[in-house]
Amino acid sequence: MKILNFSTTPEVSRSATLRASLEQGTLAVPGAFNAFSARLIEESGMPAVYVSGAGLSASRGLPDIGLLSLEEVTEETRRICQAVRIPVIVDADTGFGDVEQVRRTVQALEAAGVSGIQLEDQVFPKRCGHLSGKQIVNCQEMCDKIAAAVSAKHDRDLLIIARTDARAIEGIEGAIERAKAYQAVGADAIFPEALESVEEFERFAMSFRMARIPLLANMTEWGKTPMLSVHEFSQLGYHIVLFPMTMFRMMAKSMEMGLMELQSRGTQKELLDLMQPRSELYRVLRYETNDELNGIKKERQVLHVDDES
Repeated sequence: MKILNFSTTPEVSRSATLRASLEQGTLAVPGAFNAFSARLIEESGMPAVYVSGAGLSASRGLPDIGLLSLEEVTEETRRICQAVRIPVIVDADTGFGDVEQVRRTVQALEAAGVSGIQLEDQVFPKRCGHLSGKQIVNCQEMCDKIAAAVSAKHDRDLLIIARTDARAIEGIEGAIERAKAYQAVGADAIFPEALESVEEFERFAMSFRMARIPLLANMTEWGKTPMLSVHEFSQLGYHIVLFPMTMFRMMAKSMEMGLMELQSRGTQKELLDLMQPRSELYRVLRYETNDELNGIKKERQVLHVDDES
């Protein structure tokens, strides 16, 4: 597989573009935690945005254990989808409840503008996929949720991504068997979480080679998965490589360093070269475009007043 970058066009939906891209190469998809981080991902030329559940939680000072509500996740996801033109994949955790709640989750997130929805088979409250102590629901319960998600979507190109955390509980063979069951009830893509070696990733991918279903890998830092490049994942047979917390962790480290500098020196003078310049910030925020839009609005207001007089 080749590593792919792409952009959408007005004539093609983002979901259709995402699906088509999976036939062409492997996508590196960084995680966003708000609209601005999503805009930076798009500006960098990345092919898609991943709305990270861990990132959304951390940005609110919360651990990644499913504490955010569907309404909170939907609202932030909507802002992200409005801020970018590239496809957006959202981490919907366990679906926010039972089968009927999963239907509502898919409907709400699809209306927000996403191109992919990830559901996982952990019990609630969930844990970070690379921590010990996880528990998973029985296979039939997860199959019912996936089937409900598939039936709830309106856009046939919307990806329903089934993540399994079974590797830590049932071993690699158990994870493969669950993933096959999830595919059988309609999952559009499979995401094996926290595999622990190149051999495990290869074994998993080989089990789905004939099925030709897209596979996702999670390249988080300091997790159970060895550090592999997008090219290496591509060679193993994976179609999307997520980097869910890379940007958040870089931001957090930079903020810590800046605060230490301010505390010790009382000035940010030596930090200027590490900052995004004002002009670049304004470019990312599209100030010029917004000024033009504001000018149009003012003209319309004046015309409206003149017409009334």
